Amino acid sequence: MQNSMANINNSLTNYDLHCHSTASDGCLAPEDLVQRAVDKGVTALALTDHDTLNGLEEAQCKATQLGLTLITGIELSTLWENQCLHVVGIGINRHHSQLIEATKQLQLLRNERAEKIAEKLAQKHIPGALEAVKLAAGNSMITRSHFADFLFKHDHVRTHQDAFDRYLAKGKSAYVATPWTDLNLAIQWITQADGVAILAHPLRYKLTSKWMKRLLSAFKTAGGQGIEVVTGRSTPDEIRIATNLANTYDLAGSCGSDFHCPEQWVELGRLHPLPAHLKPVWELLR
Repeated sequence: MQNSMANINNSLTNYDLHCHSTASDGCLAPEDLVQRAVDKGVTALALTDHDTLNGLEEAQCKATQLGLTLITGIELSTLWENQCLHVVGIGINRHHSQLIEATKQLQLLRNERAEKIAEKLAQKHIPGALEAVKLAAGNSMITRSHFADFLFKHDHVRTHQDAFDRYLAKGKSAYVATPWTDLNLAIQWITQADGVAILAHPLRYKLTSKWMKRLLSAFKTAGGQGIEVVTGRSTPDEIRIATNLANTYDLAGSCGSDFHCPEQWVELGRLHPLPAHLKPVWELLR
């Protein structure tokens, strides 16, 4: 695996296993993200940008300088039963050829989606979105957050969240349904790259107990091994629910802030502790 794993199972390690940089839709460059993680007391960080591996090399160089354990990661957008789900992969080999090729295809898919979103915004008399988000993203993945930034900066919405609520969320006027990777295939990419597949923020999908049971059964069958029990915005009750899901389906527990930007998200490493009786996902790392 392409990261230093020394002392990763030390009980004093402060883990944050889900965050983003400018390689996808975060505000901080990978090296600045690592610096902030160290400043905030994180000692083991997984960089999990959306559908890309591009920030990992820069992050690893900075992590080596600062003595932080960087865990190579990615967050893949997937489809299951017409539901968009996010799967975090940690401990992956970032040089794995199949995963690299997959991210290239995902880049094309995101570019196609960006063009369609821009067309829909233009129909709402909001021109210039595509050019603006391409400039903002540079060589990084274009995400809906780039469009939210554009809408906010040009006074089309009052807040970043308002951009989703009015235009970009499912069912809204600029939403574009995207044929993301099948859940089984995404898990296969992660596991074949020596990684551990984790279902990200499971309660965010608002599934009924029946559908959650179906999802986690399918996730386990496909090779998924972990579930996020503690996220940046988890309440104690949500942690209890997620813990019960982990126990019921014999999944390791993970924790991650899902940090994107200072002042807009829960801070790096600012997490409730993982329940002590759960198997932590980092014990599965090779």
